Amino acid sequence: MPRETPPPPLPERSEVPEVVEMEAGDGEDGHTEAEAEDQEERWARLLPELLYEVVRRVEASGGERWPARKDVVSCACVCRRWRDAAVAVVRPPAESGKITFPSSLKQPGPREFPMQCFIKRNKKNSTFYLYLGLTSATVDKGKFLMAARRFRRGPHTEYIVSLDADDLSQGSNAYMGKLRSDFWGTNFKIYDSKPPYDGAKASSSRSSRRFGSRRISPQVSAGNYEVGQVSYKYNLLKSRGPRRMYCGLECPSTQETWENCLKTKFRKPTGNTVLRNKAPRWHEHLQCWCLNFHGRVTVASVKNFQLVAAADPNDPASSKDEETVLLQFGKVDDNIFTMDYRQPLSAFQAFAISLSSFGTKLACE
Repeated sequence: MPRETPPPPLPERSEVPEVVEMEAGDGEDGHTEAEAEDQEERWARLLPELLYEVVRRVEASGGERWPARKDVVSCACVCRRWRDAAVAVVRPPAESGKITFPSSLKQPGPREFPMQCFIKRNKKNSTFYLYLGLTSATVDKGKFLMAARRFRRGPHTEYIVSLDADDLSQGSNAYMGKLRSDFWGTNFKIYDSKPPYDGAKASSSRSSRRFGSRRISPQVSAGNYEVGQVSYKYNLLKSRGPRRMYCGLECPSTQETWENCLKTKFRKPTGNTVLRNKAPRWHEHLQCWCLNFHGRVTVASVKNFQLVAAADPNDPASSKDEETVLLQFGKVDDNIFTMDYRQPLSAFQAFAISLSSFGTKLACE
């Protein structure tokens, strides 16, 4: 298609953790600030139809899976118009079954099949790394998604979740949220760094604040937003059996458009989603409690679990969904665990729930 001025070659970009506008400035290649701005303007002047077609073809030409999918992210990093075009082309995880942008990590997964991920644990520094599985194998090289580190805060334990594995602090721009436990390690609260919907109020307790002093910037919230709870039932009599857990979550909506999901002011509260663990059965021959993980879990562990939607007594139809596993987590090696989730859970929520399974439960075991 003809155009007035042909754009320069698209600059090569490494994989980036955030979809941001390209910053103009002097670089190692000798470009001046004016030249960089001129390049950006020339790319931004592309006709909308042509721009949309370019991004669509990039996604269609081998960008279905990572690491090739980073080309789609690179397109969104050129400038604001390219970002808008990428958002219009790329569908959210609930529709496409793909994780593309960091915002995808807080969007619900697909309904018909689970997103297959795995967690690697580093016991030396109490750090946990979440990866997206790239093949049908139980564990592969994977695409890094998030990391979490366990900290002891007096009688409580906190897991700080970040997009940057090297910057696990609440003051970081990569900060995603956190998980906080009580003294017994049986009750957990999930906090999000951003409001889950328009009008949501940050938790007022001192323990839930991101910063110990005054807010650093008006654009950065000093508080966290509670979006869920995880509870393990007490087992004070030490009776034999697996852990029993319940979750109450503020799940992201699947009805809103992908564009609106990126803007807090368009989000609406969706109500509370209640999950419970699927009860295992006792295997007489093996003399252990068993669940069918369909080959995704290979090592017996008290940490292994499957979560299903809790039946609503006032809604008979809800009992039909009790067999659909929405989140399963289990051990495959000494420090490797699989984590598979689907709608209505997001990757962030599934990761936070899975983190609650680590550590000793004094009143449960």
